[in-house]
Amino acid sequence: MKMNGIKCILTDIEGTTTSVSFVYDTLFPYFREHINELKDLTHNSDVQTSFRKTVELSKQLEGKTLRSVDDVVATLDRWSREDKKITPLKTVQGILWKKGYESGEIKGHVYADVPAALETWKSKGLKLAVFSSGSVAAQKLIFGYSEFGDLTPYFSNYFDTETGGKRERETYSKIADELLFSASEILFLSDIKEELEAAKAAGLETVQLVRPGTVACWENTIADFSELQIN
Repeated sequence: MKMNGIKCILTDIEGTTTSVSFVYDTLFPYFREHINELKDLTHNSDVQTSFRKTVELSKQLEGKTLRSVDDVVATLDRWSREDKKITPLKTVQGILWKKGYESGEIKGHVYADVPAALETWKSKGLKLAVFSSGSVAAQKLIFGYSEFGDLTPYFSNYFDTETGGKRERETYSKIADELLFSASEILFLSDIKEELEAAKAAGLETVQLVRPGTVACWENTIADFSELQIN
């Protein structure tokens, strides 16, 4: 597939650069197995902030009052099992995953076609960025400790749910403003129709990645990054 006039590629991770099974079969179980370690990390400012936001969101979204650290950890555990796209959960997941990556227990899965494509696009002067529901810290871990080595030098920007929801048009407008490109100069790659719809509504070019297990449901689709030619 040929695309013209693109100056920046914004890519999703799960189901796009990385298999969904890696997230659900490796990352999520690791987090739940180690979640009680958060109780010993309450001195960490990011953990403190995430715990405070968890208390606030639990009250706001569910009408529940969390009265102890145990209550907070139990809520985070439940949200992880429900796969909630909630910022404090994503933050503490990234904190525990960092430990796993640094110890070598976890290696970030990246599809084999991705590194070569990143190299090609970068060599053409394209700006490369990431937008995932996982925290920016978690994004950098997947690429920094990938099976193909450190891929983080390819990316100039990372965005997560702090910027906004992935299915909201306004989020992509914010990202375009921060990247300093017009929306039409940015290509968004994702496996999720609703995300592609939101990006298209904001004026971005869009392509769906149809990885194993994904059903094609978009006007522009590719099976892997090697099929995309940027002129």
